Amino acid sequence: MLITLIAGARPNFMKIAPLIKAIQAANAAGKDIHYRLVHTGQHYDKNMSDTFFEELGIPMPDTNLGCGGGTQAEQTANIMVAFERDLIANPTDLVLVVGDVTSTMACSIVAKKLNTKVCHVEAGIRSWDLTMPEEINRMVTDALADYMFTTSEVANKNLVLSGCCLENGASAYSLEIKGERLEAKGDENGKADTPASGLITSSPHNLPVLDEEQYAFKRNVQRVWWVGNVMIDTLLANRARFRKPAVYDELSLQEKNYVVMTMHRPANVDEEQHLKALMEQIITNVHNLPIIFPIHPRTAKLFYNLWGNEEQLRSIFPNLHIVDPMGYLEFNYLVEHAKVVVTDSGGITEETTVMGVPCITLRDNTERPETCTIGTNRLIGTNPNAIKPALDILFAGQWQQGAIPPLWDGHTAERIVEILYAVFSERAWGLK
Repeated sequence: MLITLIAGARPNFMKIAPLIKAIQAANAAGKDIHYRLVHTGQHYDKNMSDTFFEELGIPMPDTNLGCGGGTQAEQTANIMVAFERDLIANPTDLVLVVGDVTSTMACSIVAKKLNTKVCHVEAGIRSWDLTMPEEINRMVTDALADYMFTTSEVANKNLVLSGCCLENGASAYSLEIKGERLEAKGDENGKADTPASGLITSSPHNLPVLDEEQYAFKRNVQRVWWVGNVMIDTLLANRARFRKPAVYDELSLQEKNYVVMTMHRPANVDEEQHLKALMEQIITNVHNLPIIFPIHPRTAKLFYNLWGNEEQLRSIFPNLHIVDPMGYLEFNYLVEHAKVVVTDSGGITEETTVMGVPCITLRDNTERPETCTIGTNRLIGTNPNAIKPALDILFAGQWQQGAIPPLWDGHTAERIVEILYAVFSERAWGLK
């Protein structure tokens, strides 16, 4: 079995790394499973790309399509043209995409048009906000994917409501086959208690075994498995390797006595007066704690238009420290030891939840609601006036404790590879 893995932008690399390791481990155990890594080049800055390959031990890609830059449409088109050539020259059993960046959607479209199976890791997450390019990428990719792996029960429900089938005996979701409603029921040994239903679950992942007629029908139906979060696999595998960035000692930072901030979404940074109001509310309500702001290249261009050069900004806000983007190990060291993270990122809210760090999200919606309902994240919207009340709760010591969502245990990639190998070898179906 050959899997073509797609990586295009910084968030992808954290999700691809554990999958590569799981494939290598399965191969070492005697399973005929291999991968080919395609880097689309969507992020081409060294700090946004090459550093992650080095730090996370990701092998150099088999090819780099070099499709960085351009508008949304230009980049999508460039990736599709380049990947089509690559996929024709290098046929594969499965194209596996992760997350929700432009590369995810573009490569999924190409693969399906070339009659190649598509697997989407981190499927089913939804913000329901079509002004976000990522939301469109998610919806298109899930609509095309043959196999989908989810991070949470919320993502499961989103896909079921979209008409997809969820195949996991522990989930208690129904399956529709030829108009008959079949319940996935099994005992603790994975054996069905109603074999006549035509669906028998089998351990360890309750994969169904169907008769030949059902199999012929079922193999053409989208399938979903709830397996956990591959990005947390990377976090837990590398947590002991986090390293202190130079800025930590340069600024004499102290444990739980500084703020980390990231901001890059158009809703926050494209309108200068709105950005200015957000910054002023954050800076003036953190009790003079140092704010470390690894600035996104997109934001940097706009930022200095508001307050002049770096020296002028420092004189106005002495506790604000703007630094260059960091590598994975250094940035997460800062996050783990921070008092709070203020962000508009989605992925960071997952990492803070697992590390137990309070997180304030400057967005009106989130595709990761479990970070709020279970974890340490608070979604406060984009109104600058909402920042002070949230920070007041934090400094009063009343922030929610939070917990780690189910299956965010560091073994998600292993589950994904095991399931894919079973499906493609047809062992899970009992057919050769």
